[in-house]
Amino acid sequence: MSGTRSDGELLRAIAADADRRAFEELYRRYAPWLAARLRGRCADPAVVDDVVQETFLAVWRGTARYREDVENADAAGWLWRIGSRRLVDALRGDGARGRLRQALARLRHRDEASAEERVLAGVEHGDLAGALVRLSPELRAVLQATVIDGLTTREAAVLLGIPPGTVKTRAMRARKQLREELA
Repeated sequence: MSGTRSDGELLRAIAADADRRAFEELYRRYAPWLAARLRGRCADPAVVDDVVQETFLAVWRGTARYREDVENADAAGWLWRIGSRRLVDALRGDGARGRLRQALARLRHRDEASAEERVLAGVEHGDLAGALVRLSPELRAVLQATVIDGLTTREAAVLLGIPPGTVKTRAMRARKQLREELA
């Protein structure tokens, strides 16, 4: 066998035999690339490092399954989908919201709630929160990716595993439903 194995060969060896050398070769091949791509989405190096580790842990443990017939033998794209989803999970929820609240608290110089704080309170406790909960999971996921995470339509499509046109359609439907409920 030649010295350099293909991505598919490495992934098959990892999945079938828990081949540590294959895993190490795949890691050396893609971890720097994945970290560089993730740094374009997240400025926190600790979060990026954690996401890279979680991505490759999913590969090693077999919780992420590579299928050449489905994934068109594109290991880089497959790893990016895993990593970008892990990044969204890391940034979602109280972590990102808590950091935003802390930043707002440091900037606030008066007792009156800022516009941002009122919006966040509305998202958590007001009519908007209820309207968001009533959206289907598919529509909520598109809003999360495009509005909260700030991804482009194309990036959201990759992240969610759906065509860009579907992202646009779902975003339009979600906005329409929110307008109707909040009117």
